[in-house]
Amino acid sequence: MAAEVVGGAFLSVSLQELCRSIRWMVDLFSRNEVNDGLVNKLGIMLSSASGVLNAAETKQITDKHVREWLFKLKDAICNAEDLVDEMNSEALQSGLEGQSRSGIFFKVRNFLPSKFSFKKLEKGIHEILDLLQFILDKKDLLGLKADTRPFFGSPSETSWVKESDICGRNADKEAILNLLCDENEGRSNISVIPIVGMGGIGKTTLAQIVYMDIDKRVMKKRFKIKSWIMVSDESSVFALTKKIYEKVTNSENCRIEDKFQLQLELSKFLENKKFLIVLDNVWSLNSQSWHELRSPFESAAFGSKILVTTRDENIASGMGSVPNHFLQLLEEEDCWKLFSKRAFNNVDPSAHPKLKKIGKQIVGKCKGLPLAITSLAGLLFNDLTPKKWEDVLHDEIWDLPQACNILPALWLKGLLLPKHNKMLEDLERSTLMI
Repeated sequence: MAAEVVGGAFLSVSLQELCRSIRWMVDLFSRNEVNDGLVNKLGIMLSSASGVLNAAETKQITDKHVREWLFKLKDAICNAEDLVDEMNSEALQSGLEGQSRSGIFFKVRNFLPSKFSFKKLEKGIHEILDLLQFILDKKDLLGLKADTRPFFGSPSETSWVKESDICGRNADKEAILNLLCDENEGRSNISVIPIVGMGGIGKTTLAQIVYMDIDKRVMKKRFKIKSWIMVSDESSVFALTKKIYEKVTNSENCRIEDKFQLQLELSKFLENKKFLIVLDNVWSLNSQSWHELRSPFESAAFGSKILVTTRDENIASGMGSVPNHFLQLLEEEDCWKLFSKRAFNNVDPSAHPKLKKIGKQIVGKCKGLPLAITSLAGLLFNDLTPKKWEDVLHDEIWDLPQACNILPALWLKGLLLPKHNKMLEDLERSTLMI
C-alpha cells in the first residue's frame, strides 16, 4: 500500500481562504495603530508557499521528504486558520455582525479588540511566521520551484466540448432541456435549475451541451440573452454582480463601484427580457448572498432561467426553484465507449485485442468518473505500446487513498503526461472543465 499523501489542491484552497481573511486583518491592524507589517509579511509568506504547491503535490509521490514537507506546511496552515478562527469567534461573541463565508471565515468590519487581543494575535503571527520560514527554507533543498499551472479539477477557464465527445448523458440532457423549455408563466418569472454531482462527473459538460443546443428547440419565446459565468470560489455579491453585468451587457471594465447602483443598472438592463444564465462551478454562495445576488433578476421576463452547476447539494437546494438534478456515475458500457473513442483515436479497439483487454481494466479502476476516464485516455492517446498501458494499469498510485477528492487517475496523468506534447496538453485542457 502506498503511503498517505497530502492534497496540494486542498491546501491551495485553504491558502486562498487565508489570504482573503488576512485582508481584513491588515485593515484591522492599521486602523488601530498596530504593526500591520506582520500581517502583510504573513500574506507574502503564504503566497510563497502557494507558488510551490503544484510541484510539491506531484513530487511527493516518489519523494518521502517532500511528502513530509507538505505535512509540515499543512500544520502551519492549520495553525494560521486557528488564529483567524479565534479572532472571528471573539468578534462574534462580542455581538458584532459578520458575513459568513463557506461556513468557516467571517469578515468582521467593525471589530475593535482589546490590547490584550492584539498582543495575543501578534504573538500567534510571530509563531506562524517562524514556522513558515523554517518550512520555506527547506523548499530549495528539496528542489521545489514555483509552478503556476492550475491544479487538476480547478479550472479557471471553461473549454468547450463537442457533443460527439460525450457518452451516456442523453437522458440527463433531455431532462435539463425540458426544464429550460418549460414556459409555464403561472409560477415565477425565473426558474433556477441546479445540476449536482461530485467533481469530475460532468456537470459543466452537460451544462455546455444544453447551453449550445437550447436554440435548436422550438420555444414560444426564445432567450434574448445568454451568458455563461464561471463562479468557482467567488462569493462576493458585488464581484459576481459585476461579472454578470459585464457578460450580459457585453461590456468590459465596468466602473460602477457601488453595489446598489450596479444591481439597479443590471435590473434595468434585464427588465422584460428573457434570459438564460449559467452559473458554473458554484462553491460557496450562502443563502444570504444568493438572495442578494438574485434580486436584480426579478425584473426579467417570465420564462427566464438560471442553470447552476455545483458539487454541494445544500448550495443547490438553497438556490434551486426545482428539485436538484443529480448526475450519476457512467455505466460500464458508456465508460468504455468514452475511453476507446479517445485512447484509440476512433480506431476500432478490436484491432488491438491486447490493448483492449488492458484498457478495460484501466477503465474499471476509474469507477465511472468521466474526468478520470478522459484523463487517462488522453494520456494513452494513439500510443499502441502495451508496456505503456501496463505501466498505467499496475502503477502503485492506484493504491493511494483517495483523499482530498484527488483520484489516482489524475495523479498518474500529472506524473506521466509529456509536458511539451502539444496535442496531449490540449486534451488535458478539454478534460478539466468536466
